[in-house]
Amino acid sequence: MIGIFDSGLGGLSVLAAIARALPRADLAYLADTAHVPYGNKPDAFIRGRVAAIGDYLVAQGCRVLVVACNTATAAAVGALREKHPALPIVGVEPGVKPAAASSRSRRIAVLATESTAKSERLARLIAEHAQGVAVQVEPCPGWATRVETLHPDGPEFAAEVAARIAPLLAAGADRLVLGCTHYSFLTPILVPLVAGRAELVDVADAVARQCLRLAGPAGEGHGRLTLHATAQPERLRAALPALGLGWLGERAQGQPVLARI
Repeated sequence: MIGIFDSGLGGLSVLAAIARALPRADLAYLADTAHVPYGNKPDAFIRGRVAAIGDYLVAQGCRVLVVACNTATAAAVGALREKHPALPIVGVEPGVKPAAASSRSRRIAVLATESTAKSERLARLIAEHAQGVAVQVEPCPGWATRVETLHPDGPEFAAEVAARIAPLLAAGADRLVLGCTHYSFLTPILVPLVAGRAELVDVADAVARQCLRLAGPAGEGHGRLTLHATAQPERLRAALPALGLGWLGERAQGQPVLARI
C-alpha cells in the first residue's frame, strides 16, 4: 500500500496523479484536517505532525510514503526519512527546476505558503536550479484555506488572486510555479489570468512518476483507496466531486476513517 498525506485537501491533486499512474496500487490518503493549514505553523510543530502521520500510515500497512505537501516536505521530509530509513519516501517540492529551465524571459515566480516561502529548502532549490534566472517568491496567505472551504471561486477571492498575480506578470515572469498542492485546485482562476503571458508549473505528475519508479511491490494490489482524516472525515469524501475528482470516490472503499493521532 502507498500512503499519501497532506495537511488537508491539497494533496488530493497528488493522489489523483498517483492513482492514474498506478491504477492497481492500493492507496491510503490522510488529511490532517485537525491542523490545517500548515503554512502558518512553526517547523517544529509540522515535524511532530509528520512523524505521527508517518507512524500511523506505516501501521496501516503502507510501504511507500508520499508527503503530498510542499510545506511538510520543506520542514520535515528529512526527519521522516531518518525515522523510516527502510521506506521509500517521496516529497513534493516546487517545480523551480523545470520552470527555470523552460523560462524564455529568465524570470519566474513561485507561489507558496508563508512557511514554504521562507524555508531553507526552497532557498536551496533556487540556488541550485535557477542560476541566471530571476526568481520572485510570492507568499500567498489564505489560499490553501480557501481551497479547504471547497469554494475557491468567489469574486472577492478571484480579485485577490488577480491582484497578487498582476505584478509578477508585469515584472516579466513567464513561469508561475504552484508551490503548494492546494493551488492545483485554483487553476480555474489562474489560467485565465496568465493566458498568453505565462505558464503554470505543477509537479503532481512528476511526483507520480517518482512514485511509480520507487513503488516496487507496493504498486501492485487491488486498486483500492481508503480515506483517513484527523477531523471531519466525512468532508473528505464530499470533497472529491467538489474538486472534480469524483472518479476517485468510485475507487474509495468504505467510509472515511477518523484517524486519532
